[in-house]
Amino acid sequence: MKLGSLKEGGRDGTLIVVSRDLQRAVRATGIAQTLQRALEDWSNAAPRLNALSDALNQDSADGVFDVDFAQLAAPLPRAYEFVDGSAYLPHVERVRRARGAEVPESFYTDPLMYQATSAGFYGPRDPVRVVSEEYGIDLEAELVVVTDDVPMAVTPQQAAAHIQLIGLVNDVSLRNLIPGELAKGFGFLQSKPRSALSPVFVTPDELGEAWRGNKVHLPLLTHINGEWFGAPEAGEDMQFDFAQLVAHAAKTRPLIAGTIVGSGTIANQDTTRGASCFAEKRTVETLETGKPVTPFMRFGDTVRIEMLDRAGASLFGAIEQRIERQPAP
Repeated sequence: MKLGSLKEGGRDGTLIVVSRDLQRAVRATGIAQTLQRALEDWSNAAPRLNALSDALNQDSADGVFDVDFAQLAAPLPRAYEFVDGSAYLPHVERVRRARGAEVPESFYTDPLMYQATSAGFYGPRDPVRVVSEEYGIDLEAELVVVTDDVPMAVTPQQAAAHIQLIGLVNDVSLRNLIPGELAKGFGFLQSKPRSALSPVFVTPDELGEAWRGNKVHLPLLTHINGEWFGAPEAGEDMQFDFAQLVAHAAKTRPLIAGTIVGSGTIANQDTTRGASCFAEKRTVETLETGKPVTPFMRFGDTVRIEMLDRAGASLFGAIEQRIERQPAP
């Protein structure tokens, strides 16, 4: 099934079930007012939501309406936790090389992960607002999974059973602020503003054979200003799968239902597949020509992030955003 949230009903939105073709939807408030509430009672809510999804896709549901992506909030407009990994070795190597840092040996056996901004997510058509272009505005096209309640110290095998939903994220980064923050030795803060989530999250069964080994085996397509930017294969070059990432996050603490776990920027060793962020593209340019050629994003630029199945149908809907200047308070 495919689940989303309308921009109504308060800060956590209103839960809807969306048709497989992303054209129609029905409110699911008779089951759970919000997606967060559904995840907190997933064993009871999921079968009822599945039944509603079946009725919607068989044209037998009541209260059906056409989907207007501009009226969609993020599926989880806010989350208790968003922990973002960096599971793609090519991305880690290139971005660290760009700032003169080495990949730590521990990365090959222990995932990189940080506590990301979760108090609010942009909807799939909301603009990205930034104070200044001098911050180095970048996108990061990633996959995310959403869990139910995860006990502390689960194994990766146990963690796999707690992955309930899959989606996309544009993990916005302000590259020119990152070096100064990391130099303090205390991690990201100002350099990681709000991110945007895909129009819907889907249950793993929606992906069919593309979901195996706790990875998504499909390309993630990014366009900038309508031009192709990259389509790396998400199932390749992923050093740690999602079950390993969830288990890593839960090593010393339980994860509450609705926790979002990110893959990190998707990247392949094969650079002909393009990039999922400007930092990586600029690093490849530097290695090839001695200096970066492509600037970071500017006000007025647009980004589109989408994943298609092998038949060409959109799985999660597209994140489509415009970069805009943040007005003065």
